[in-house]
Amino acid sequence: MQVKRFGVSLEEDMLNSLDELVKNNKFPNRSRAIRHLIKSTLIEDKIDNNKIVAGAIVIVYDHHKRELNNKLMNVQHDHHDLVLSTQHVHLEHDLCLENIALKGKAKELLHLADRIIGTKGIKHGKLVMTDIE
Repeated sequence: MQVKRFGVSLEEDMLNSLDELVKNNKFPNRSRAIRHLIKSTLIEDKIDNNKIVAGAIVIVYDHHKRELNNKLMNVQHDHHDLVLSTQHVHLEHDLCLENIALKGKAKELLHLADRIIGTKGIKHGKLVMTDIE
C-alpha cells in the first residue's frame, strides 16, 4: 500500500488535543493518530449503516449461577450464524471469562451482545466491533 502525504491545518487548541492523543495512546507520531481517528470513524459509519463487521463480546460471570451456562449456550445457538467461536477461561474458582468471536451485520451483533450482556448473572460485558476490510 502506497503512502500519500498531505497537509492538515488545525487551530492551535485542536493541534494540542491531537498531541495529547498521541501522547496518551503512545502513538509514534501524529500520522498514526490521524489514521486511528479516521479508521475509528469509518468503523462507526459501518456500524451505523449496518454493514458486515467482525466483533467480540467479552463477558465475566460466576459459573455457579444457576442455569447461566445453559442460557448463554442457548443464546449463542439461537445466533449460530453470527458466532464464530467461543473461548472460555477460568479466572478463579468461581469466576469465568468468555470471549465470543462474531461476524455479521452490525445491528445483529449489537442485538446479540445486548442479549448476552443483559443475561442475569453476567458481572460485566463489552462488545467491540471492527471492519473486516
